[in-house]
Amino acid sequence: MADTKQTKTIGEHYAAAELARRGWAPALTRDGLERTDILAVMAEGAGRRLVEIQVKTARGEKPGRVSWPLGNKSQAPSAHAREYFVLVAVPLDHSVRPRSFVVPRVHVAAAAWIAHMNWLTDPDAPIGKRNAPVDRSRVGVNTFLRYEDRWDLLEIDQADAPVLLPSIYREYALSPRVGLRKDHEWQKSLPEW
Repeated sequence: MADTKQTKTIGEHYAAAELARRGWAPALTRDGLERTDILAVMAEGAGRRLVEIQVKTARGEKPGRVSWPLGNKSQAPSAHAREYFVLVAVPLDHSVRPRSFVVPRVHVAAAAWIAHMNWLTDPDAPIGKRNAPVDRSRVGVNTFLRYEDRWDLLEIDQADAPVLLPSIYREYALSPRVGLRKDHEWQKSLPEW
């Protein structure tokens, strides 16, 4: 069993290194700064851009089976337009590099709610077998595949970022069975994807 503190450290340092490789100046925050593990500034180009990044790291033997816990705090509305997640999948095989998925916070919040509510209310599930609350949401790699290594998304505000979630998630968001969390930003206007 992997040490969870060590797993968290791996993800944060990996994300910081990837940011630095791309011209960002990352600073790891102290434990206790809610929702932000890395503050990063892009000082190159036309102007300075500051982003807040929350890193979620999961380990797994099979990269396609990794999932991240994305509970209530991960599903809460964005505080501003420059909040992102970097989801890091760390393989148990040390010879294989971690994978990173760069996702705007508003997209993570939608995915966590949709994935869980679809699972919870699946009409084909045996009655009474699924009762975990939405704060126990876990979302797997397959939901975020199109966000892999999309470090370029940090250069634009969340509202301008293309939604790269699976297309079926938009249908789920529109359905009364699944929908979106009541305070989600997309309640006002669901983007196309």
